[in-house]
Amino acid sequence: MSLNLCPIILFFFFFILTISRVRAIGINWGNTASHPLPPPKVVELLKSNNITKVKLFDADPLVLPALSGSNIGVTVGIPNSMLRSFNSSKKAAESWVHDNVTRYFSNGGSGVRIEITNHLEMIGECVSLEFWQINPCCQSQTLSALALCKSIYRYVAVGDEPFLQHYGEQFHPFVIGAATNIQAALIKANLEGKVRVVVPCSFDAFLSESNLPSKGHFRSDLNKTMIQLLTFLSKHGSPFFVTISPFVTIHQNKNVSLAFSLFKETAHPHNDSHKTYKNSFDLSYDTLVNALSIVGFPKIDIVVAQIGWPTDGATNATPSIAETFMKGLINHLHRKLGTPLRPQDPPIETYIYSLLDEDQRSITTGNFERHWGVFTFDGQAKYQVDFGQGSKNLVNAQNVEYLPSKWCVVNNNRDLSNASARASEACSVADCTALSPGGSCFNISWPGNISYAFNSYYQQHDQRTDSCDFGGLGLITTVDPSVGNCRFSVELHTSQSDSLHRACYFQWTTLLTTILVCLLRFTL
Repeated sequence: MSLNLCPIILFFFFFILTISRVRAIGINWGNTASHPLPPPKVVELLKSNNITKVKLFDADPLVLPALSGSNIGVTVGIPNSMLRSFNSSKKAAESWVHDNVTRYFSNGGSGVRIEITNHLEMIGECVSLEFWQINPCCQSQTLSALALCKSIYRYVAVGDEPFLQHYGEQFHPFVIGAATNIQAALIKANLEGKVRVVVPCSFDAFLSESNLPSKGHFRSDLNKTMIQLLTFLSKHGSPFFVTISPFVTIHQNKNVSLAFSLFKETAHPHNDSHKTYKNSFDLSYDTLVNALSIVGFPKIDIVVAQIGWPTDGATNATPSIAETFMKGLINHLHRKLGTPLRPQDPPIETYIYSLLDEDQRSITTGNFERHWGVFTFDGQAKYQVDFGQGSKNLVNAQNVEYLPSKWCVVNNNRDLSNASARASEACSVADCTALSPGGSCFNISWPGNISYAFNSYYQQHDQRTDSCDFGGLGLITTVDPSVGNCRFSVELHTSQSDSLHRACYFQWTTLLTTILVCLLRFTL
């Protein structure tokens, strides 16, 4: 083969690197819902929209088999509730890895892709690697190119943002030990270098009191733990997983403009020394970069593990604004401009938050927490964004099974003096976040808001007749009471076996953790 092909091969290398950077966008898939969309339907939804990477928050036994054979790269999560036991017990970590990683691991077979995909392997599918072995010219000329070949790993995520400030320090003592034992279990299973251990860090793990990236640092209560974590990640070649949340930033800081958060060209820039920031994402990202530099890790790879924009439950949380943000973000990532502190070096991967709405998520941060989905709870696109399908619209979930077209509304022929109290009781259990100020149902008049609360409770309880009683104030109707953008939902039909399976999984997970902790205390 002629040595003149060296420039062509080099170009091909860099082309592959560029393509993989552009496509390094995945999505988070959570299941904190009363009636989750069946996992096979979700996998179809992912594939229909060319989404090739997904991040899970646990190892749901209904989800992992559904992903088997899909060729979707998976980041599997370990809940915070399991960190204590994995920190204390290597055997518990080994058992979890065996049950949730080893059995699904695949190198091209039909299993779940919890694996490493190397750029050289990708190129090897198209170009004979014998060329590189026999051609010293190209070997020498491509050393620098090979050094830039950052692999796209699949991961085990230890904890779900265990450093969130409102958790206090309850998980801090267990994170590093749990990560270390999971890493040891992967080594024992011969998966070292094929599956990376990471720890997702929350948006409030780092800050800048002056809102200047050059003053960015980690929270003081995290400094010691963060240095230990970064040392662990660097040792094993793992990236730093972090949440960046422009929406929460604008929600909590009224000094940040909406235009700045949405990548608008008209936004007033923020200046920090000789660096100019034109959007909230770059500003937050470089605040983190500076924090990493301060503790001695200026070059560690970064994965944006969660970023998105909610569509309900708060002011500025609407589908149209979310669409503007998402298109701005993806365009920004595709341009590969990086940030002022890391020019031409964007995050190696970015995971959109989130795939679907989840009506059981904690609303400690705000009512918008249940509305991060690009798709509604039943898999219907809220807006249009390019995940790789080009000019085509997002594809909705197909053949979704719903409960019968029935709703529970307030009976206007009854004395409604106690209706508000009954609605409050319903909302203490059901999801009424759309009634929040700024929400899609905030402006519906009384007693429409009472009907919304009643129906939410009724649907969550599988349309049982007694769940539309409310002391005789409820009335079941077949006429859709939705008003404008305020949607009165009909829940999904979920099989009893799936519900029992999921409930048993979480019960057994909690029980196993408790038993392990008790045994450890006894033996100590």
